[in-house]
Amino acid sequence: MNTDVDVLIAGGGLNGPALALTLADAGLRVAVADPRPAEARAGDEFDGRAYALAVASQRLLKALGLWQGLAEKSQPILQVKASQGQPGEGAGRFFLHFDSAEIEEGPVGHMLEDRFLYRALLTAMAGKVTHLPGLSVTAQDPGPAAVTVGLSDGRQMTARLLVGADGRGSGVAARAGIARRGWDYGQTALVAAIDHDMPHHGVAHQYFMPTGPLAILPLPGHRSSVVWSETRAHADTIAALPDADFLDVLRPRFGDFLGAISLTGKRFSYPLSLSLADSYVAPRIALVGDAAHGVHPIAGQGLNLGLRDVAALAEIVVEAARRGEDIGAALVLERYQGWRRFDATSMALGMDAVNHLFGNDNPLLHAARGLGMGVVSAVPALRRGFMRQAAGLSVDPMPRLLTGSPL
Repeated sequence: MNTDVDVLIAGGGLNGPALALTLADAGLRVAVADPRPAEARAGDEFDGRAYALAVASQRLLKALGLWQGLAEKSQPILQVKASQGQPGEGAGRFFLHFDSAEIEEGPVGHMLEDRFLYRALLTAMAGKVTHLPGLSVTAQDPGPAAVTVGLSDGRQMTARLLVGADGRGSGVAARAGIARRGWDYGQTALVAAIDHDMPHHGVAHQYFMPTGPLAILPLPGHRSSVVWSETRAHADTIAALPDADFLDVLRPRFGDFLGAISLTGKRFSYPLSLSLADSYVAPRIALVGDAAHGVHPIAGQGLNLGLRDVAALAEIVVEAARRGEDIGAALVLERYQGWRRFDATSMALGMDAVNHLFGNDNPLLHAARGLGMGVVSAVPALRRGFMRQAAGLSVDPMPRLLTGSPL
């Protein structure tokens, strides 16, 4: 059957364009329906949003030919320090310390602003991918040879495969009858960027506090990104404060190890929940990123998990196309689900367990947690294992894109 495109991707965030580029580079016809205007996030103004890219994610961007232009805009993460803390006291005494020198892979990750990554993907799609800005997928009708997709402007398109990269509230998943499981954490993440007097030396900090974790992540220059999780009611109150009062609440938690701090860019807040799709596939449909697994940001793994999906799905689809298989066939899509579902679910539940374990003020658990963190920090094999997992280097089998090799 003739189709308008081979793959239509619903969602133009980051995972959707990354998948589109990978498939287009392999010769497939791809379209991306993006509800936002084309330049919505590609402006020059710093707004504070950034991602911690794992080593494997950075390699995927290298395979797409994007990393060379992004590297100079990124901040390498050279060390990670984790500790328990109390509101008003900053970091506690028990540290889990990761040093990038131990895994011989360079930095354990890179911090990169959203605007730079999105702009690079948007620019690279030009001439390769049919980009449909301002349009969303509103209907889908999978058939034996193709899926007919309705767009928000009334148009219809046909594709051999529809990919849902449309977030936790995925319309693609809902219309396919894919149920979701999970729970609300009763927490909200407050996200902001901070200027500080002293250099961060490429060190990322994670404070585990009873009300939620606080991450301080290095950005280029004397600037850091803050991802601060608080109980919902408290977070709503803090989010409503003017900047000066917001800083007054943050300072005792942040500490003074970077000197005087001030806000730069915008402030954001996001309610936190766990949302796992019962299936990553349906007839002629596959889900990637938050559409498949929305996770707690405690380890900054949300985008990295999504890019693992992108790498696996792209490899499955491209290999199927080269063998002459129907890329939307159930057997092809089951290979993708078999590759990704266990890894993503394990990571999601692991982050959920860490959040529950550290998200209380039980003094016995406080002591046990500190001791456990000290043991991990003191045993090189355990420490390296944690670091390789966080860097995305423990995926087995490893998709080729995550090794830096194009398909």
